Amino acid sequence: MAETIGVGSRPRSQMLDGNQAAATAAKLCRVQVVAAYPITPQTPVTEALSEFVERRELPAQYITVESEHSALAVCSSASLAGARTFTATSAHGLAYMHEMLHWVAGTRLPVVMACVNRAIGAPWNVLNDQQDSVSQRDTGWIQIYARNNQEILDSVIQAYRIGESTYLPVMVCYDGYILSHTEMPVEVPSQEAVDRYLPPYKPHTVLEPGTPRNYNLVTLANPRRNAEGVLCHGYMEIRYLLQEALQKSKEAISAAGREFGELFGRSYAHLLWGHRMEDADVAIVAMGSLALEAVVAADALREEGTKAGVLGLRVFRPFPGKEIADALRRCRLAVVFDKNVSYGNEGAACNEIKAALYGNGAGPVVRDFIVGLGGRDVKARDLVAAVKRTLSSVQSGAPMSEYPEWICEI
Repeated sequence: MAETIGVGSRPRSQMLDGNQAAATAAKLCRVQVVAAYPITPQTPVTEALSEFVERRELPAQYITVESEHSALAVCSSASLAGARTFTATSAHGLAYMHEMLHWVAGTRLPVVMACVNRAIGAPWNVLNDQQDSVSQRDTGWIQIYARNNQEILDSVIQAYRIGESTYLPVMVCYDGYILSHTEMPVEVPSQEAVDRYLPPYKPHTVLEPGTPRNYNLVTLANPRRNAEGVLCHGYMEIRYLLQEALQKSKEAISAAGREFGELFGRSYAHLLWGHRMEDADVAIVAMGSLALEAVVAADALREEGTKAGVLGLRVFRPFPGKEIADALRRCRLAVVFDKNVSYGNEGAACNEIKAALYGNGAGPVVRDFIVGLGGRDVKARDLVAAVKRTLSSVQSGAPMSEYPEWICEI
């Protein structure tokens, strides 16, 4: 591994793949409990963390478990006891965690998870799309999507700052193989700098023998008084507070990203990022590494006379609806490329963008393309062709299709 070592508290430039970036970030955050079950293409995250613990570079408990469900159960229990926890998974592993995803969010525990995006079976496929994490968008977790390996490392570090200020779990998602197994130069901050950015975890839960208590008892719909006569929230109020926390977490995400930029020189103050959007007539919208391919496509369209730009979704939950409406206000066309599909409807990002535009005074035509499922390669020229086809359709006045268009051989 080639690297240039900095001096003192200066950052180091290293060649890291995405999985190494995620594991390195967890180590820098001084996680205290790691529990993860190996699954392709996430396994190297697990291996790297176990090696850090074995070499005593990370003074943490690495707990071996028999399944992904158990991994998140361990992280939930450890977080409840006041420890900073980390796990990682992919695809069916994330699906197997589904029950515990709800449990962690409902308990308001700031667990951080790396989700290495991979296709869901059947049929079996170990390559990349975003169906796994998108299918869990309604479990109450913040979801951040990284476009390169630097963003993976930076986002994991920010995830603890965000989660521990909002008491919400955070999922950092990045594309399997495209990022997880591809080495890129990554600026790794010093431990001293990360310690300045990320204070020790102050849990809101208390587990002490001297003050025994229960968490997550059966809770009925309506508020009820406890044994001391205190009126306690009903199930509905607890759900409301979780929703309110997700809505307000936009502010915490922006603040964490802005302060990260002030310390490390890479700002993440916004939930979106844009490329040549200032005068764009056409916006190409995507998440993760696909949005970088869209940058190449937008530049190619510009050379041909089409004012194209890129709107990258960095945060999918909480959904940045108002921010998207503002960003698309001057555009006449938004072409969304989804590496997922909500079966029977359309891609999840497109569906939610349309909802965000409704009633916000922004009215671009929105078209959706399903691309890249199961690792199908998506090149800039494919995006260019899709945009051109859409422009031609819109200009001819063709009626809107009820369903998305697929870029495949059928």
